[in-house]
Amino acid sequence: MPITHGLLIMKEPLDKILAGTKTWEIRGKATTRRGPIALIESKSGHVVGTCEVVDVIGPLTLAELQRNAKRVGARHAELYYETTFAWVLHNARRLPKPVLYKHPSGAVIWVVLEPSVVRRLGRASDGA
Repeated sequence: MPITHGLLIMKEPLDKILAGTKTWEIRGKATTRRGPIALIESKSGHVVGTCEVVDVIGPLTLAELQRNAKRVGARHAELYYETTFAWVLHNARRLPKPVLYKHPSGAVIWVVLEPSVVRRLGRASDGA
């Protein structure tokens, strides 16, 4: 299945996802998207990895978030969103070489990737 969408994530949490120490991405809304996605480092202009979204858990309470601190990659003293969800990520891996993409105006969570980026990601995941 080709990767057609990229999720924007700040560098520090993204590094934890790619290191395998963070498997829950905390967001203020659920997502219906499942399957392989690109991982985009915010403000970098690059896709740096891939993973799969396999589930969404929530809304979470502060106690649930704190009990799952290891999955979140940080201890939370408060809920950052009125409703808080965990997007469950599996099989995160860093690309051998980042793939440049064009950031569309207004994109803050998801980016629909251009066909040329989709092709390059396909080649990268095939080991080419």
